[in-house]
Amino acid sequence: MNARRVGIVSAEGKSSKVSSIIRVSSGNFLEMYDFMVYAYYASYIAHDIFPSNSEFASLMLTLGTFGAGYLMRPLGAIVLGIYIDRYGRRAGLILTLLLMAVGTAVIAFTPPYRTIGIIAPIVVVIGRLLQGLSAGVMLGGVSVYLAEIATPGNRGFYCSWQSASQQVSVITAALFGVMLSAILPPQSMAVWGWRIPFVAGCLIVPLLYWMNKSLEETDAFLHREKRPGVSKLLASLGSNWKIIVVGMLLSTMTTVCFYLITAYTPTFGRVVLHLTNQASLMVTLFVGLSNFVWLPIGGAISDRVGRKPMLVLFTVATLITAYPAMAWLVTDPSTSRLLIVELWYSCIFGCYNGAMVPYLAEIMPAEVRTTGFALAFSLATAIFGGFTPAISTYLIHVTGNAAMPAVWLSIAALCGLVATMFAGGPAIVLPKAELSTSSD
Repeated sequence: MNARRVGIVSAEGKSSKVSSIIRVSSGNFLEMYDFMVYAYYASYIAHDIFPSNSEFASLMLTLGTFGAGYLMRPLGAIVLGIYIDRYGRRAGLILTLLLMAVGTAVIAFTPPYRTIGIIAPIVVVIGRLLQGLSAGVMLGGVSVYLAEIATPGNRGFYCSWQSASQQVSVITAALFGVMLSAILPPQSMAVWGWRIPFVAGCLIVPLLYWMNKSLEETDAFLHREKRPGVSKLLASLGSNWKIIVVGMLLSTMTTVCFYLITAYTPTFGRVVLHLTNQASLMVTLFVGLSNFVWLPIGGAISDRVGRKPMLVLFTVATLITAYPAMAWLVTDPSTSRLLIVELWYSCIFGCYNGAMVPYLAEIMPAEVRTTGFALAFSLATAIFGGFTPAISTYLIHVTGNAAMPAVWLSIAALCGLVATMFAGGPAIVLPKAELSTSSD
């Protein structure tokens, strides 16, 4: 009878873990969905919100606005991260979800430039800044939550579902694009069709709010004897600046690679390689599926062989193969070649990120785990990753070399490799109540 009871409790525990993973990742899904939709429809938004006499100038303004949202992420990481470390994981995740929803609604319902003039791009920029503020802590909050509920020896696998939920966003946004491209003519897409995915994102907010509202707080947070005030949290951030810089460099590889193979792919395929919009979005769809597969694999392998070997292997692989692969693609552009190159980059991203996210959670001190994680990742995104579409477009424009985005990816890989060499093990001994111990 006792054995049977233990089995029932174990099964209930597993079911509860799965439910928590799904619910906490749902907000992360909306954050990345909104970002991807903006990137995928950048050329249409440029026409409707940022019109000019130069197609390049309009696109750069649109992509610059995409990147501007990331400038708010460090501020969001600090302000909302402190809120989460002070008042709890659950409460902070609900707040960030609501902020993201407001930003998305602003973009979805802003009238076009031809109707309200210069007010249109100003309002859209404000919407992007709100999205960036909330996104600054969303990834860190979700990652820390998953790390703190993980069972011993499986932290990498648990944390991988944070990024995996983002790939569901990539897939969903790409599917929307493929369907709309098949149904609506380009003129309708440019005038109003691009708004449909944003409106859809607004419509699912009530469901996501309900899912997150029922989340339980983590035992790690509840068992903490002290919850320092804002001044102590800020002081702790300052005293741990070296860890945050290392975390930022580690995250640079992830953010640049991710936005290159997802957010930039539709624009790169359509504008640079002159492929059809539908073909470019189909490649992006397959990249999202590939990422979804590789991320849990990378996390699970890092649980077995350690984080550092994975980080070194895939940064070196990027340095060796990134540019040759893209040079091969641009010499004879085709949908099949784009898919092959992007799937290779996807493997690199999934395996590297699967090890990097739990490692970053492990090296952050407990009292500022969410704030430190979110700040490191947000700085990487604000300085490097979020501007990847704009930087790639600019590099191609000034050099005439369509393979230049691979050089930008290689620089990011070098940052990741250097950070891995300088990073130590976990900054503190992590009690089992907070994070399971690891042999990494």
